Amino acid sequence: MKHGDTWKRFTAVETGAVRKHGRGKIRVALAYPNRYAVGMSNLGLHAVYGLLNRYDDVVCERVFLPEDDGLAAGRLTTLESGLPVAGVDLLACSISFESDYPHLLTLLKLAGVPLRAADRDAHHPLVIAGGVACFLNPEPIAAFVDCVLIGEAEAILPDFVRVFTPGGERRALLKSIARSVPGAYVPCFYTARYGTDGTLSAFAPTEDVPSKIVCPHIEDLSTTTTCSTVLTPHTAFGDAFLVEVGRGCPHGCRFCSAGFVYRPPRFRTEASLAQTIEQGLARTHHIGLVGAAVSDLPQIASLCRRFTGPDITLSFSSLRADALRPELLDALRHSRVKTATIAPEAGSERLRRVINKGLSEDDVLNAATALVAHGIPNLKLYFMVGLPTETNEDAEAIVGLVKRIKHAFLKSSRTRRAIGTLTVSLSSFVPKPFTPFQWAAMAPVGELKARIRRIQVGLKRVPNVRVHSDLPRWASIQALLARGDRHVAELLARVDAANGNWAHALKTGPINPDFYVLRERDPHELLPWDFIDHRISKTYLLRDYRRALEGRAGLVCRVESCRLCGACGESAPGTNTLQSA
Repeated sequence: MKHGDTWKRFTAVETGAVRKHGRGKIRVALAYPNRYAVGMSNLGLHAVYGLLNRYDDVVCERVFLPEDDGLAAGRLTTLESGLPVAGVDLLACSISFESDYPHLLTLLKLAGVPLRAADRDAHHPLVIAGGVACFLNPEPIAAFVDCVLIGEAEAILPDFVRVFTPGGERRALLKSIARSVPGAYVPCFYTARYGTDGTLSAFAPTEDVPSKIVCPHIEDLSTTTTCSTVLTPHTAFGDAFLVEVGRGCPHGCRFCSAGFVYRPPRFRTEASLAQTIEQGLARTHHIGLVGAAVSDLPQIASLCRRFTGPDITLSFSSLRADALRPELLDALRHSRVKTATIAPEAGSERLRRVINKGLSEDDVLNAATALVAHGIPNLKLYFMVGLPTETNEDAEAIVGLVKRIKHAFLKSSRTRRAIGTLTVSLSSFVPKPFTPFQWAAMAPVGELKARIRRIQVGLKRVPNVRVHSDLPRWASIQALLARGDRHVAELLARVDAANGNWAHALKTGPINPDFYVLRERDPHELLPWDFIDHRISKTYLLRDYRRALEGRAGLVCRVESCRLCGACGESAPGTNTLQSA
């Protein structure tokens, strides 16, 4: 099937795509460096697509990696009009996961754009990147992008569109962007120096640009809407109209970067959410509420009562086991949901305290019982292996907890004469920037495999329990990309040259991945992402890491009532100490 024919197949079933025509406009190719179904499942892509197309002088079209692998270099085109990507003014790449960093190089090659920013001239699009992965650590792709927008799109794009002028002198334009656009990071204006031990010794600007990139965000989410702009059945969510209820999370799980870089947690008002949901119901019966902490939305019970009915399917991206209110359970039952998710993350109370999960075993068991009692026959349980301080006993605790959940699950299921399935999902812990665990070493691949195998064997003979796990080797590569510096760009280029063969690239390249993955960082070490300011105090994160290693609980984010982490302003005198949740 030809590339254009594939695009026609997708656009034929889309509703809501923007098609604008006219001269004198900024031509933007909004790229998600993955396949169509993956990209269109990403709400951030929808948000940026809608925001850019609101400008009269901007035409924004989408581009994804082709479904087939036979596309020749330089032949990649946009979805809406088939415009060659190499001919646009701006190639904007939305990157949510570090695993898409290699795909970025593939996309550039297929578009006919030089891989390295230093090799581009005025005839090439300006390549910019944004998205959560770039919020955390863009250094591994610094050689391949002209500019990175670090922060929330609603707070950055107005200034960027105002400053961006197609056809101008490239370096002058980039300097203007770096100086005038909050959150804009232009890698070519910064230099990194390294010590004899390979660690970063200095990172500083070489031009008159900010030494720190302060991440902008919008204080009142209700002033804007973040929802699906295009509906298509070819996504992970089918025909669901996605609505973002808030950003950030108050619980402070120590492994979760979203819980820190989006601080303070913010929620939209019930009135604004209701209006957006009504707009979605005019297009589909399925509404998906999205956020890191949907069950923490203050008005969630009222919204559920308002939008629960036989003609509405209401689903939730995340629900905590200790926050399953009756209204939520009723909404799930009326929506005929067949599978619900609980994320204990760790099997033992001790390890859940280390990661600051804030869930007791009773919370988990009560949630399983309540979900089944409300007609949800299947449960999915999320756990991590390789967490800091984890032991073999903690892995065995996962087996024990799953068995106890199965017992509660069966007891509740028998009253309904229907026994469903428990699916246990195991993922390898990856230390992420801007979390208390950013200094932690990742567990070796062999150790992760052994822990996964121990759990699989322990649950092998338990009826109606299925165990799935990620591949620790790929999780290790994710850690390399999440924690890497500019040297990792050379490895990415080697992977691209080897057509995605990581084993060959690692074997023949000069980089030792263990240096980035298995090494615990020194508290005084300059980290590759330290030039980014998310307003979270590094001292605060380090103190919380030390509390974790001591097995002590951390903090719940109390918005505006404390000044401990720095997200709500400078620490107040006498309050720069940690208090348990």
